[in-house]
Amino acid sequence: MSIDVIGIIGGSGLARLEALDIERRELVSTPYGSLSAPMQFGRLGDLPVAFLPRHGSNHQIPPHMVNYRANIWAFKEVGVEQVVGMAAVGGISDNMVPGTLCAADQIVDYTYDRKHTFYEQDLTTVIHIDFTEPYCEALRQRLLAAAATAGVEVIGQGTYGATQGPRLETAAEIRRMARDGCDIVGMTGMPEAALARELELCYANFSLVVNWAAGLGEGPITMKEIERHLGDAMGRALSAIAALAKT
Repeated sequence: MSIDVIGIIGGSGLARLEALDIERRELVSTPYGSLSAPMQFGRLGDLPVAFLPRHGSNHQIPPHMVNYRANIWAFKEVGVEQVVGMAAVGGISDNMVPGTLCAADQIVDYTYDRKHTFYEQDLTTVIHIDFTEPYCEALRQRLLAAAATAGVEVIGQGTYGATQGPRLETAAEIRRMARDGCDIVGMTGMPEAALARELELCYANFSLVVNWAAGLGEGPITMKEIERHLGDAMGRALSAIAALAKT
């Protein structure tokens, strides 16, 4: 498979990539069990793509039960070297208003009890990866350039706070995350990013802000609000990704 194929992990609201011209589907075998769904290979405009819905074909897998190891391993197995992890997130910082697109450059991990490493069995020595910069800067910059080519505005930096889910956060938790320096909050950013680094994949985050985080908006968070902003942002996000073919 060409190294120019871009892997896309679809988050909430992207169980199906309607614009993808599918050429084949493959349920990749991994040492870590089953993927969330069969991997789909095809083209998004002129861009060769390997697409995997993180939460399953029918959005049936909650964030804390996603088999992140199998999903990431599968991209490595089929020869994909660059992966964009899409995510629907809540906005914490003032500039992360609903509808915003963000290519995060940092992450804070609040998750627990997830299978978060490939390096835990049959080791001859303990292995530590450098995670100072959790996302692949080359792919981040390529994604930002593609967005500019497509005329899509993307905030080029931000800290993603990864929470356990599946419940949404309390207002107090969001205040703590703001003090910690988090700009956006989601439930799937980790261990996905770290696993990609362990396998030396070039991985970037592409977040769609679909609501204000708990306590920052007016009233409770509703699915109606989330779906409205998700629908608006998704088209712009996919236009930006498709433009990777021109970078």
